[in-house]
Amino acid sequence: MAVDHYENFPVGSLALPRRMRKAVHVIYRFARHADDIADEGDAPAAQRLAALQALREELDRIGAGEPPQQPLMQALARVIAERALPLQPFYDLLSAFSQDVEKTRYQNFAELVDYCRRSANPVGRLMLALYGEHDSRSLAMSDGICTALQLINFWQDVAIDWQKGRVYIPQDDLAKFRVSEEQIARGDAGGVWPMLMDKEVKRALAMLQAGSPLALKLKGRFGLELRMIVLGGERILKKIHDARGDVFNHRPVLGWKDWPVIIGKALWAPYARRGRRA
Repeated sequence: MAVDHYENFPVGSLALPRRMRKAVHVIYRFARHADDIADEGDAPAAQRLAALQALREELDRIGAGEPPQQPLMQALARVIAERALPLQPFYDLLSAFSQDVEKTRYQNFAELVDYCRRSANPVGRLMLALYGEHDSRSLAMSDGICTALQLINFWQDVAIDWQKGRVYIPQDDLAKFRVSEEQIARGDAGGVWPMLMDKEVKRALAMLQAGSPLALKLKGRFGLELRMIVLGGERILKKIHDARGDVFNHRPVLGWKDWPVIIGKALWAPYARRGRRA
């Protein structure tokens, strides 16, 4: 599991139900393509925004029952029709990608969460729609997990985002802990940096754990997939904590030693839950 660049899609996972895999691949390709428009290469901002607007117009065509022009969007239109998927999550993703082109700083945590609402939460909502889960409590728990995964991505990639000219740690937190952007530029994890990162880690962990009951509620392979994602997120947060927030010299990722633990816990969790109830 990785939580960056839309790799938090369970693409190709054997744990994913077979009936979902084709649709997930197409949705992933859409999100990856739009994300690359916003992030990759050296195109000017105006060109990036125009390309994202072209995708919006393709969604408009799908919504109007008209055939889209781009092959990728034609494949997406078939998936949307076959699985009765809502269009709003796709519009939300494009909104977030457009914001990436223009906005590089977030004044407070509320602003950041609003970005996550559009950049990450639509992924979970689309996966639930494919699974056939639509109740409001499940959607809220999914939002918590997805926002947490996006935050984890931000915390593990502080240095990478800096190279792209972006800082996702809220500006008011930087000011409160008296951490300057110059310290980020130096890759300096000294001073009060560990306390700042501890606060951000706890925020992400609280959201992840608030949503985690969904991974036990959902049955079968999809529930297993989600449990692995949640456990992987928790493990990355622990790595950040153990490194005292030094993501500059110790970017936390999941290695081969982590996977047996994650898979074992994910498989055992439903039985452990039943044992506690007995």
